[in-house]
Amino acid sequence: MKILVISDTHGHLDKVYDVCEKLPGIDLIIHCGDYQRDAYALEDTLGIPVVSVKGNCDRCHDVDRAFVDTPYGRIMVTHGHMENCKFGITQLLYAAEENDCIAVCYGHTHVPGCEDFSGITLLNPGSLSQPRDGTNGSYAIIRSTEDDFYTNIIYYDTVCGTKKKQEKKVKGGMLRNMLNYSDRF
Repeated sequence: MKILVISDTHGHLDKVYDVCEKLPGIDLIIHCGDYQRDAYALEDTLGIPVVSVKGNCDRCHDVDRAFVDTPYGRIMVTHGHMENCKFGITQLLYAAEENDCIAVCYGHTHVPGCEDFSGITLLNPGSLSQPRDGTNGSYAIIRSTEDDFYTNIIYYDTVCGTKKKQEKKVKGGMLRNMLNYSDRF
């Protein structure tokens, strides 16, 4: 089973479509929230089943979780904002244990991460549309068989190449001008 894991698309799906074009054989897409309507659009357009949850930008003020059964075990899907994932992972781990899950897919931070804690994998794919880690975006792939469970964080540029961003020129120089052109310093 090959699963594409994404999060925090915020209405921008161009990069997701680019990734799906380059990655054949995706059996399922997990969308970890923020703009759940994007998950519905992906399922309609790509014809690939999508499991999704609501995020804080969907006005979700309660825990929203979904579960995916894989050949290796059960995965919990949540956005993470109600589990305070920006401040720690304890609540995510407890929820995984309570629901007999081998992994948790979550988002909210826009920063990718993948760690194993006593047999429970915590996977945050980051964001393709609004990354906060200085990259051009990221996603994750899960491969599951009866004997193995693999997770990988993949950066957009690795598979799809670099799309040139227009660099913003730094404006300012007021302090430099004051120092250079003032006789008071």
